[in-house]
Amino acid sequence: MALALDAVTDSVHFAYTDLVNWTLVSDGDGVILIDAGFPGSRRDVLESLRRLGFGVDDLRAILLTHAHVDHFGSAIWFAKTHGTPVYCHVDEVDHARREYLEQASPVDIAKHIWQPRYLKWSVAITRAGAMTRDGIPSTRALTEDIAARLPGSPVAVPTPGHTGGHCSFVVDGVLVSGDALVTGHPLARHTGPQLLPKLFNHDQAGCVRSLSALELLDIDVLLPGHGPVWRGSIREASEKARAQAKVL
Repeated sequence: MALALDAVTDSVHFAYTDLVNWTLVSDGDGVILIDAGFPGSRRDVLESLRRLGFGVDDLRAILLTHAHVDHFGSAIWFAKTHGTPVYCHVDEVDHARREYLEQASPVDIAKHIWQPRYLKWSVAITRAGAMTRDGIPSTRALTEDIAARLPGSPVAVPTPGHTGGHCSFVVDGVLVSGDALVTGHPLARHTGPQLLPKLFNHDQAGCVRSLSALELLDIDVLLPGHGPVWRGSIREASEKARAQAKVL
């Protein structure tokens, strides 16, 4: 599917693709990315900036919900080639630097490769650079002071579970949830609010616990790392995901 770029608010735009999503937040002085797709998403990431009238030099920072390759892939290039600052939760910094890797392995995925949807997805993500193991050594912890100076002044909402330092963000009244709460995935059997398959979660119980933090948010727009925009109560979306997790 081609890149779709939707205006969610005056300052927040949602970049949606069939494999992974990212969010752009702009003001009069520049733009930030929240997540950055696969390494192979770089052309689409640059195109999403261009459509909003921005270039690489206007990119003030990249915020990571977490350091899986499908969410920080193109950030490797931005940081290495252009010195773009990359930030994430303090508990995710070493993961982003690749001092360790907390991600489903090819062996884990190979166990399911007999299923057609897994085979199709595996081929697609491999072409997108999923086998890349590079880190971003310059990654820093996002502090409140740094966030306050960025477009939209994003507020961090720690949501560990999918990874140990996973973090969602609230910006301009919108929740950017990364993989803490999604609305679809090429491997999912249904659409709507849900957790990712257990295979991809470092701590499944932690994922469920983090839904409790999201349920406290008085927000009615969700921008997930996978799947379309959700418009409705975040509490309701979290409850749906919790119920679905108990069924699986």
